[in-house]
Amino acid sequence: MERVVCVGALVYDDEHRLLVVRRAHEPGRGLWSIPGGRVEPGESDPTAVAREVAEETGLAVEVGPLVGEVERPGPAGQLYVIRDYEATAVGGSLTAGDDAADARFVTRSEFLTLPTASLLVSTLEQWNALPG
Repeated sequence: MERVVCVGALVYDDEHRLLVVRRAHEPGRGLWSIPGGRVEPGESDPTAVAREVAEETGLAVEVGPLVGEVERPGPAGQLYVIRDYEATAVGGSLTAGDDAADARFVTRSEFLTLPTASLLVSTLEQWNALPG
């Protein structure tokens, strides 16, 4: 089974709302998730986190500690190994870009009503990382 290393970013604003993006492409097209994607060859996790957040949301971030790691089945027998990091917005302006159809900060109640990527809500609950 091919392991595909990916990263995600848990970015909160001053009101502890969580940054989410609506996927414009598969996997998970139309579903909301946290910004992230594949780690490119030769990239460190923090470099990949910062690049993905910038590409998908227009925000520049400072990458913090690893929050957790999950594995999810991918297409064609791939296994996505996803490491999610805390990150802080330090610049840029919020705008959906690249793989994102939309990008916004949401409160916990807003987050819980969105159609989200598989197991995202339960994973963030386990990590005590829900917004609010």
